[in-house]
Amino acid sequence: MPRHRPRAFDLFERFAKASRADSFEVQTNGELLTVMLHTYGGDLESEKVVFRDQVTTALPSPGAVLRRTNSLKESRDHFQRRDGSSEWSLELEGAIVATGGIAFHYNPPYGDLYMHVAEPFRRRGLGAYLVQELKRVAYELGCVPGARCDPANLASRRTLLRAGFAPCGHILIGSLNLRASSAPFAPSTPRG
Repeated sequence: MPRHRPRAFDLFERFAKASRADSFEVQTNGELLTVMLHTYGGDLESEKVVFRDQVTTALPSPGAVLRRTNSLKESRDHFQRRDGSSEWSLELEGAIVATGGIAFHYNPPYGDLYMHVAEPFRRRGLGAYLVQELKRVAYELGCVPGARCDPANLASRRTLLRAGFAPCGHILIGSLNLRASSAPFAPSTPRG
């Protein structure tokens, strides 16, 4: 809570010692968490790139039809309970060529968009179109769309960018080192 942030380091150290944690996971789009990450973390590795919606796109349908896989009521129930997802498919000439949805495991009001395009149908704009439409559905459900992908998955990153998402952070994992924070405070020498 904001009123306790001046004590964040002391509280975190007590929590970490009591829990005997030796590793952590941090999403870097939070300023305080990023500062704490650099204070206590080691052996950092980016597990995911995090994206936020930035631009409303108007990509044309590449001849595909978007179909709901679960009912609107089921989607709304999942959103309210913060579990499950709103599931969708993209059909081209009667065949399902892509699937995706909005997972509701984040804190309200966020939803995590995901998609998969079948191998023979990649590089045709189907993924970006699907993500664009999932963003629209998310807003209709009262949900703020977000997404994440593996840092090495350039195709997914390009798809998310084309659909109007922008990178806003990373999910980092690493080791926890409380000893590094226990050095006494030494004021910096003014540079002149």
